[in-house]
Amino acid sequence: MWVANFFVAASATMVLPFLSLFIDTLGDFSEAYVQRWAGFVFGITFLVAFLVSPLWGRFGDRKGYKKILMFTGFGIAASIFLMGYVQSVEQLFILRLFMGIVTGFIPTSIALISSQTPKEVAGKTLGTLQMGTVAGGLCGPLLGGTLADWLGFSYTFLFTSVAIALATLLVVVGIKEVKLKEPGQKEKQYTRKEVLSHIVHHPVLLTVMFLSLLIQMANFSVQPLLALYVSHLQSDAANIAFLAGLAFSATGFGNFVATRQWGNLGDRIGHEKVLLGLLICASFTFIPQALAGSLWQLVVFRFIFGIFLGGLIPCTTGYIRQVAPLNMQGEVLGYNQSFRFLGNVLGPVMGGVLSGYFGISAVFIVTSGLFLLSAGLMWYSMSHANTHTPKTPLETINQTQQRHSKHNERVNV
Repeated sequence: MWVANFFVAASATMVLPFLSLFIDTLGDFSEAYVQRWAGFVFGITFLVAFLVSPLWGRFGDRKGYKKILMFTGFGIAASIFLMGYVQSVEQLFILRLFMGIVTGFIPTSIALISSQTPKEVAGKTLGTLQMGTVAGGLCGPLLGGTLADWLGFSYTFLFTSVAIALATLLVVVGIKEVKLKEPGQKEKQYTRKEVLSHIVHHPVLLTVMFLSLLIQMANFSVQPLLALYVSHLQSDAANIAFLAGLAFSATGFGNFVATRQWGNLGDRIGHEKVLLGLLICASFTFIPQALAGSLWQLVVFRFIFGIFLGGLIPCTTGYIRQVAPLNMQGEVLGYNQSFRFLGNVLGPVMGGVLSGYFGISAVFIVTSGLFLLSAGLMWYSMSHANTHTPKTPLETINQTQQRHSKHNERVNV
């Protein structure tokens, strides 16, 4: 699954470096038109994925995650393959919309591994899986840009679709889905109302999902502006695109180095505690990026920031693994993924508005505030979880079933 996630993440990000350039080849457009449609084409995938992610999770809980992986993997491959043959921006927009519908491979893979992993090692295991996704995301843009320069856009789309299809085929032949059964809980298909009730009645769980939105907003707020920010720091450089990619990748490398260790620490002391600490550290390591006086200072600061950012996803997923019953886990992870996709859409919008009015440095300051706000929400939820959290109907039913089971065992003895 690690290998499959690496190739899917790499292939999915291969087209991002040249998306606006590809749009420019579809007609005689103004620069403003290309920039506007690049935003539409980029954002529509995440917006649609925000709406459908819980559905994929629900289908996975009921029908099995491997089937969803096959459908979404081959669906992404088909949509990217067809992008190489589009004749208009509208056709590209429609294919990116369809891609949003089937963008469920990586979150479904997380649900699959989570459902087969004991709670005690969930953070470490999911952190290891996240390393594959991060590594693929780092290699994808570099490989995509190289192929586009060497082979052209059409062959790059073809190569990308073949890579995703092969990764999906690897799952088909190499993954056997064996779902764990938790002691004291019967097999049950939960209704959507029961799932939402379980989320709402767990303040920390609800807060973790909201944090996923804020984290993605914070992370994506500055990404579209990095090239411009780097050009301000290194105005005499001729290879601004490469240097911007270096600054972008520095966060990913920090993420790659630390993500497994943070998940392992969460298994030992509690994922919610690690999340609180990481959010505070991320807040204070984001501000220095606004104060960087050179490119290399920015790279170092973003690497340090990436170290703390690397634990947020495995710890949020590990916490969900601990508090959500297995038979609803896919849908709960789907809602969490929806919040993340929404953050992917809102983050660049927030960054663009702030930079337009107050400058790029203001984006770093506000983003740091978002992380600090997230830490405050996490602390408040943790401090009130034990004393102000009523039992949900679902927990009451499970506890009743466990008491009856123990009573029957004593009677039988």
